[in-house]
Amino acid sequence: MSPRPFRFAVQSFTAESGAAWREKARQVEDLGYACLHLADHLIGPGPALERSMHPLQELAAIPAMAVAAEATNTLRVGCRVFCQDYRHPVMLAKEAATLDFFSEGRLELGLGAGWLEPEYSALGMRFDPAPVRIDRLAETVTLIKAHMSGEPIDQSGEHVEVHEFSGVPLPVQRPHPPIMIGGGSPRVLGLAGREADIVSLNFNNRAGVLGPDGVKLSTSAETERKLAWVRKGAGARMASLEIEIGAYFTFVGEAGDGAARGMSGVFGLSEEEMRSHPHGLFGSVDSICSELERRRELFGISYVTVTDEVMESFAPVVARLAGK
Repeated sequence: MSPRPFRFAVQSFTAESGAAWREKARQVEDLGYACLHLADHLIGPGPALERSMHPLQELAAIPAMAVAAEATNTLRVGCRVFCQDYRHPVMLAKEAATLDFFSEGRLELGLGAGWLEPEYSALGMRFDPAPVRIDRLAETVTLIKAHMSGEPIDQSGEHVEVHEFSGVPLPVQRPHPPIMIGGGSPRVLGLAGREADIVSLNFNNRAGVLGPDGVKLSTSAETERKLAWVRKGAGARMASLEIEIGAYFTFVGEAGDGAARGMSGVFGLSEEEMRSHPHGLFGSVDSICSELERRRELFGISYVTVTDEVMESFAPVVARLAGK
C-alpha cells in the first residue's frame, strides 16, 4: 500500500490588521500549504493566560476562518481544535456547516474535549474531570454528524439532548467536512480512532497547562503508545485515517543544532530524544525532509502543521514533499 501523500498546514495566533490577516492567508496558499488553522482560546493577556503558559490567541476562530476562506481560492481552513465546552453543540454544528457552505467545501472541523484549566477558571466555567469532558465530546461528535446529515435529529444523552428538527444548512462536503479530533490520552485518541477522519496527535495535557510534562509524554516512544490507542479505537478503519501532528518546535537551517540542544535541557530530554521528538524538526531542508519521510514510515504521520513564525523558512520542505 502506498503511503498517504504529505499535507502541510500553518497555525496562526496573531494578526496585525484585517488586511494583514487576508494577506497572510493568501501567502499561506501561495506557499503551497493545504490549510490555515487557528486555535480556539478566548482569554486575552493577564494572569490567567500567564498561568496557562499558552500563547495568546488574538482572533476568534470562526470569523477569522471565514475571512481567510473568502480571501483565498483553494486554501482549506480549520481550527486545532474547537473546544466543545465553549459553545452549544448545535451552535458549533450550524456555524461549521455554514463555514463549509460559504467556503464551497474547504472546512476541516477540528474538535477537542477542552484542557486549559486556567481559561475555564477565568471564564467562570466548571472544569470537569477528563472522562466527563471526553464523554461530552463523544456526544458532541454524534450531534454534529446528525446535524449535518439533514435528517431529523433525536438525541438523548447525558450531556447532549436535541430533538424535533433537522440541521441546516447542509455542508458542501458530504456526509460532513473532515472531522479532526485531537488529544494525547487513551480515551480521547480511542474516540478519534472510532469517529474522526483526521487524528491529531497532541500532548497529554493532563496538567491543564502547557509545560514539560506534556512534552515528555510525546516522545517517539510515547507516540507509539498513542498510535496503539488510536488503532484500538479504529479497528478496520485505521488505514483510512489521516494522522496529523503539530511541529511546534521547528528550526530550519543552522539554528537547528543549537535549538535542539537548548530545548533538550529545558524539557529534561536527551538531545537525541529532542531531535527525534515528533513535535520537533531541526536542521537543513534535506534533513527535515528525510526525517518526515522516516516518521511517515514509522508512525504514519503525513499531515504536519507548523506555526506562522516559520512558514516561510519551512516552505522549501512543503515545495519538496507536498502531495508526494
